[in-house]
Formats: sequence, C-alpha cells, structure tokens
Amino acid sequence: MIGRLLAALGALLLAACATVQPASEARLIERGPFAVEGLPDQRLSIWLPPGYDSSARRYPVLYMHDGHNLFDLANSNFNKIWAADQAMLEAMASGAVEPHIIVGIWAPGPDRYRQYLPAFATEEAEGALAQSITGYANGEVLSQRYLDWMADELRTQIDAEFRTQTGPSNTAIAGSSMGGINSCWAIAERPDVYGRAACVSSHWPLADPTLPPVEGDQARELWSAYFAANLGAPAGRRIWMDHGTATLDQYYAPYQASVGADFRAAGWVEGEDFRSEAYEGAEHEENAWAARLPEIFIWLLAGE
Repeated sequence: MIGRLLAALGALLLAACATVQPASEARLIERGPFAVEGLPDQRLSIWLPPGYDSSARRYPVLYMHDGHNLFDLANSNFNKIWAADQAMLEAMASGAVEPHIIVGIWAPGPDRYRQYLPAFATEEAEGALAQSITGYANGEVLSQRYLDWMADELRTQIDAEFRTQTGPSNTAIAGSSMGGINSCWAIAERPDVYGRAACVSSHWPLADPTLPPVEGDQARELWSAYFAANLGAPAGRRIWMDHGTATLDQYYAPYQASVGADFRAAGWVEGEDFRSEAYEGAEHEENAWAARLPEIFIWLLAGE
C-alpha cells in the first residue's frame, strides 16, 4: 500500500516538473531605419528581459537615447557601450528593481545635437551662446518634434506591441551628454508620461563649454528660469543627475550645482526625489557610464 502511494506521489511530482517551463532568455530586437514625419529616419534596439517570452507578465519601460551605444559593440560609435542589459540584470539581481523593457533610440548621426537640444534654448539664448548653439545645430532644432514622437507615437506603439506597465511610475527616460539634458527636459515637459529620468554627464552648458564665463552664467540662468516655470513639485517623480571630473565632464560641476539648487527651490528633496552625484576621475564616455549604470538603475528604478 505504502509502495503504491509513493509511486503515485513520484508520478505526480514528475508530471508537475514536466509542466514547468524554464524562463526564456533575454532578447534584443532591432528595428529600422524607418521614416518619422518631421525627423530624420529613426532606429530602435529593444531589449526584452529574461522571462518575457515565457510569461504573461507586464513590464515597466525604460527609454534610452543613443540606442546604438547601449548593447552591441558592432553598432557603437566608439567601440564601447553602456552594457545597459547587463546593468539591468545586476539591478534585478539586487532585488530592488523589477525587470524592465529597454527601448534604445538610436541617435541620427550628424543630426544628434539638433534632435536632443531642448527647444527653449534656441528661443532664449543670446550673444555668443546663441551663436554657438546655431553653429552646433547646423539646421532647425527638432527636439520638440522628437519629444512628441517619443512620448506619444513611439510610446503608444511600444505599449501596443509589448506587454508593458503604463503610467509615469512605470515609464523612465535616460541619456548622457545631450541625451542627459534631453531626458531632464522631457520629464519636466511631460510629467504625464515620464516619472523617472537619468541625466548622466548632462551637457548643461548647451553648446561650447569653453565660452567666456558670462555665457556659462547665461546658460545656468536659462536653466533656472526654465525649471522655475516648468519643473513643478516632484509628485512622485525621481531624477538622477551626475558628472565625472575629466575630459568634457570637467566643466559640469557648477552647472549641476545650480540645477540642484533649482530642484530644491521647486520642493524636490535631495536623496529622496533627486540624486546629484560626482565621480572623481570619470571621463565623458561610455565605459564610465557603464561602470555606474547599475547604481543609477538601483536607485532610479527601485519600486516604491
């Protein structure tokens, strides 16, 4: 009798094990180039986390600029990448961050600056700063159209095609340099869409950082006026900003300090609503950003 019971139990256990499906591996999907009205052709690299293909789970979404430099050395500009997928896996392993879909939006080559530069800068800048912006842009600034496309059209497409969690608390945006200031601008402009932003090695000077101090003062004043009018209270949003101290990042400390003061003036609490970090010796390049990306993800994307 006991033998028959043990045999039956063993059969049940084997049957149960046979029905358990192993978690699927992560998957990278490449899209484009494809036409977008009012913008240069766009390309996407979409990373689906482990388990996406073997479950019915829904996932938060992280949109990242310079998508060609996120995952694959073969696509990168400088033969170095953020390794955003590995950073996400590390953040997930910490237990603080749930798996995210990452949508990498490629930069459009020579049109990168004019696609990322916040629109208000071209409307308000004067003198040498305005001339520098015009020279860098070398054409019409496209950032308002880019933001509209990302926040409305692309997001709608991603939500329709993939199993996403929606709403600002489940939608983040991140980038470096010009992509950093675009991310900070995006979360201020569209709090209805983005609830998290990583502004990494942000190019707060807007154009040439070696211009005379008066132009640096003007850039800081432009940001202060913009945030005073548009940032608003945190209302659950979270922003990470940082810089290194070498190469291009050597210019950023006074700008980031000014932006931090702007945030505090708007009621943001440092350490809770925003982080402002400096990395001694870190350069303005992908390997430096990759080194701190897990830390960024663990704080920025952690659940409530």
